[in-house]
Amino acid sequence: MDFKKYIADVPDFPEEGIIFRDISPLMADGKVYKAATDRIVEYAKGKGVDMIVGPEARGFIVGCPVAYELEIGFSPCRKKGKLPRDTIEVGYGLEYGNDVLQLHKDSIEPGQRVLITDDLLATGGTIAATIKLVEKLGGIVVGAAFFIELEDLKGRDKIKGYDIFTLMTY
Repeated sequence: MDFKKYIADVPDFPEEGIIFRDISPLMADGKVYKAATDRIVEYAKGKGVDMIVGPEARGFIVGCPVAYELEIGFSPCRKKGKLPRDTIEVGYGLEYGNDVLQLHKDSIEPGQRVLITDDLLATGGTIAATIKLVEKLGGIVVGAAFFIELEDLKGRDKIKGYDIFTLMTY
């Protein structure tokens, strides 16, 4: 299936010169969304995944249906102040500043095989921070799966040594 047919290119968003790759049309077509999810499920099965972790918010959109299909848990990785119980956190750099991501302290058991999911691999900063959190809790990151990878932004460079699966590249 040519998933790119279901991605809307939005020029000059969120700022001039950027082409935003919008996954909304992919999600709006149930058969296509299922097909994309099924591809990540098959990848996860090959990795023996025990838990899915997704950074907010689009990581939830990708990861939750994968976890559901595999009958395993999903743990949300959220921005600071959004999780209600004891957390661990890691700071990371953004193009225009810094941010903090958190996981609940009890979200990952030591030795669990974790797949990180998100809609898009761009610069890799969010995924690198998510990996650090999982590993702080003793999880084993067995891969990262995305609908889209923006190759020019070299996100793979920030997560070298980890297996990466993408459905489409730009």
